[in-house]
Amino acid sequence: MVELMRRLDRRVFEVHIACVHRGGALEAAALERAASIASFPLNGFARPSAVQQMVAFARWCRRLDVDIVHTCELYANVLGLPGAALAGVPVRIGNRRELRTPDKRRSHIAAQRLAYRAAHLVVANSRAAATQLQLEGVPAAKIRVIPNGVDGDRYETSARQRPIRRIVTVANLREEKGHDTLIAAAGLLGERHPEVEFAFIGDGPRRAALVRQVNLRGLRKRVHFLGERDDIPAQLAAADVFVLPSRTEAFPNALLEAMASGLPVVASRVGGIPELITSGVDGVLVSVDAPHEIAAAISDLIERPSYAAALGGAARATAEQCFGFEPMIAKFTQLYLDALERRTLDLEPGRQRAAS
Repeated sequence: MVELMRRLDRRVFEVHIACVHRGGALEAAALERAASIASFPLNGFARPSAVQQMVAFARWCRRLDVDIVHTCELYANVLGLPGAALAGVPVRIGNRRELRTPDKRRSHIAAQRLAYRAAHLVVANSRAAATQLQLEGVPAAKIRVIPNGVDGDRYETSARQRPIRRIVTVANLREEKGHDTLIAAAGLLGERHPEVEFAFIGDGPRRAALVRQVNLRGLRKRVHFLGERDDIPAQLAAADVFVLPSRTEAFPNALLEAMASGLPVVASRVGGIPELITSGVDGVLVSVDAPHEIAAAISDLIERPSYAAALGGAARATAEQCFGFEPMIAKFTQLYLDALERRTLDLEPGRQRAAS
């Protein structure tokens, strides 16, 4: 969403940012091209302050004479879509970037389902996410699929036909990301390839439990927890294989970034991942919760370096040709303009369209 805000044509759109809380890691990048920013703090949907913030957001939309509201993620959907409807914003677009995950309570999902009713369109980042939207009652006619994009220029690539020694995964340490499965695979792989090390990048509530699992399996010297990092391109450049053993995914950016780095990838055959990877062509897909399959796939890459290099090259090509930022920006631009036209918005000559 930040890259979308930064890259929209300013001759056509004037972008304003509405956020729940300020001060996040992406704020500075988002503000590079934004006309303004406003915050509407939320500390839960059940509090009276939530309604107050929704009304404040509606007033903000009216004051700016906003033509399009495009929300991102659950809290923004729940606050922004009804608020935009209250303000009479002509075009209201929701977003869906995930499937069902354990960190979302039933009340969260129910609130989001209600909020989607205030949207004219809902953008899913994968066909899997679009299917989930339909399961939650969003009509197919309201759903559009626009995949995530990646800036390939940020990721270093080089000839990767070299010994495979470093396996990396990038994901929050949560149950649905399947790190425990990768730890089990690391134990299996050690029997044939004890030289291979694993780097877990990310943090989260499962860290202590995963560290205990590593220690119990005697893998402390081979599995390393690196925590949150702001040098992901460099970490990927230093790796030889990327593994994503998730139990649920809509369209994982981490996998797309690994592909842009030219890494051979091993990932679960779940959610939107098969929309990114064709197994045996630009990566390897394995079953969910299948440490033996992950270990076998990594072992095959180690023992066939030319095959690993070919997969990595094909992954890079897929990321560049199918999932670059330019196609993504073009699709969103057309979506906005088509939606404005359908809503028969009568803009004065020369007036900029305001979007939030």
